[in-house]
Amino acid sequence: MEFTTLSTMDRPHLEFAFECRLQFTRVFTVPGVHNGGFRSAVLVDGGQFEGPCLKGRTIPNSGGDYAHFRDDDTAVFDARYLLEVDDGTVIYMQNRGYLWGRKPDAMARLRAWAFEGGKPVPHEDYYLRAQPVFETPKGKYDWMTRHVFIGVGERKPDGNFVRYYAVT
Repeated sequence: MEFTTLSTMDRPHLEFAFECRLQFTRVFTVPGVHNGGFRSAVLVDGGQFEGPCLKGRTIPNSGGDYAHFRDDDTAVFDARYLLEVDDGTVIYMQNRGYLWGRKPDAMARLRAWAFEGGKPVPHEDYYLRAQPVFETPKGKYDWMTRHVFIGVGERKPDGNFVRYYAVT
């Protein structure tokens, strides 16, 4: 993929690459980990992604999100899973980032929404940002291995919705 607008030293430019909707309903927790907080694992049940140069699905059961919920109620996540483009190409994605509440009770409300059928939490009440890296076969999609990406995410009742942008 060729980007026409390039970042400068004074003005970084973000170019929309794709959006991804993940479903995960299976949650496991390791409470009271030695460095504080707890660890959770949510396994990817499925999903889909689409952008200007690729479209496809998340391969079910190909990975998950292994977040460390620190004592300051910040989730530091490390997600790994496989994407399958409509042409059959398989792409490995590792996604790291942060989820924290902009309001004091936001994380408790997010957990209640995600795991207890609670009320939805407005996107402006929390911060969900990601920094993915990709491994692709040489060829059509290897542009993904040469760019820095950021993701802006939104929690959904059964997973996450994230829009990814390449820093050009």
